[in-house]
Amino acid sequence: METLINSPFIIPLGAFAMVAIVVSVGAWAKVRNREIQSQHELRLRQMEHEQKMKALEVERIKAGGGQA
Repeated sequence: METLINSPFIIPLGAFAMVAIVVSVGAWAKVRNREIQSQHELRLRQMEHEQKMKALEVERIKAGGGQA
């Protein structure tokens, strides 16, 4: 165990691991932000679609005199 701690490779390996962790966390955060943005855009499109469908239903009712 003591030879592992005194190994000359421990600092470069630790630095490499730290960089790998920082890069992976950054990439994960970027992917998560894209996912949240995509969900937000989807909700907006769904709301717009619902508004259009309601407007079309109102126009259909007005044009048809309330007939189904």
